[in-house]
Amino acid sequence: MAEFHIACFQNEFLPAGGTLMNAVITVQAQGTATSPGAETVGPRSEDRAEVIILDTSGSMKDDKIRQAKEATAAAIDCLPDGVRFAVVAGNHEARMVYPATPPLATASPSSRDEAKQAVRRLDANGGTAIGSWLNLATELLRDQSGIRHAILLTDGRNESEAPEDLDRALQRAEGVFQCDCRGVGAKFVVAELKKIANALLGTQDIIPDPAGLRADFASMMEASLSRQIGAVTLRVWTPQGGQVVLLKQMEPIVDLIGARVETSPLIGEYPTGSWGDESRDYHLCVRVPPGEVGDEKRVGLVTLTVDGEPVGQASILARWTEDEALSTRINRRVAEVMGKTELADAMQDGVEALRADDMSKATGLFGKAARLAHESGNSEALDRLAKVVDIEDPATGRVKAKPRVDEVDVMILESRSVRTERTGR
Repeated sequence: MAEFHIACFQNEFLPAGGTLMNAVITVQAQGTATSPGAETVGPRSEDRAEVIILDTSGSMKDDKIRQAKEATAAAIDCLPDGVRFAVVAGNHEARMVYPATPPLATASPSSRDEAKQAVRRLDANGGTAIGSWLNLATELLRDQSGIRHAILLTDGRNESEAPEDLDRALQRAEGVFQCDCRGVGAKFVVAELKKIANALLGTQDIIPDPAGLRADFASMMEASLSRQIGAVTLRVWTPQGGQVVLLKQMEPIVDLIGARVETSPLIGEYPTGSWGDESRDYHLCVRVPPGEVGDEKRVGLVTLTVDGEPVGQASILARWTEDEALSTRINRRVAEVMGKTELADAMQDGVEALRADDMSKATGLFGKAARLAHESGNSEALDRLAKVVDIEDPATGRVKAKPRVDEVDVMILESRSVRTERTGR
């Protein structure tokens, strides 16, 4: 049977007059997966819906559309019998590929074969209007029960509709389905995919070479199918005069502040999407009314709910002190997640400066990122940074601008700087 555990890590001490309390909320799920011969845990196949959204604009011609069709076929092959599914083609408009009209099809040997045949007939033409693609996915998934998930692939910028069209589409899609986003090549806009993935509680990444699409699509579909528990929410209470100022999921970093649903003046709920057997950390910062030296108060209460039912709680406490050694002490887990956020921000800001041709600022930020990555033992981040600057001394953050930087390497850094990896505890 699925079990959830929630814990809070923090330094409870604040200086006199202090109002900001940082904490790490760790949630662990166990027993959500199935094992051979065991009774199924979580939703059955028929309680799951999947939509694959495939960019078929003109820029996808030749190898990209061929590899994308093969990748879609691989994802379809992962679908167990009983899963409801559809394939959507998107250019300057959205249309159903399989089934030809709503509702969703039910996965079976025959429907999987029919879907793959329909995908093979696709060609590439037209523009790119991602909002229309998301609108069709929302229509298909809105009334579906159970876990609802989509995969979205594009290779270009959202140029065939106004930015507000995409914003409205995201508002309609929020809470309806999760969406994992992938960009292929070097012509798409990373910020657009991040915006979609963050709003829809999904992942985003770059696939530089179309040949990598097949394995990545299969991996995304298998990851989605492994999540057996849906509708997991963090319900956060703060006292009168308190406020949640930051709530971020780590691994990858997803800002949940905008997803808040007010249930009372003191309580907000934050959806976290579907879960498998996994552990996630959340960086929570609350602003509270200042206390006097010696005061002890509960300044936050996080309740974990599954399908609306509470399954665990973690309290956030505050104790005001004049002892500077106590108030400046940083909990190791809090320091870890704050360091990850600082590293991600340095890399993102560095990319923005690089794109603005401010090489001095970009080099300084990449140097800071190199130092932070070195201090945390994040070798993958150092490898990515080494593609855009020459790292002379990671310990001090001394780097030098490269005479030429490949745009793909910049996009990889931009895409993957939101990813975080746990170091040793």
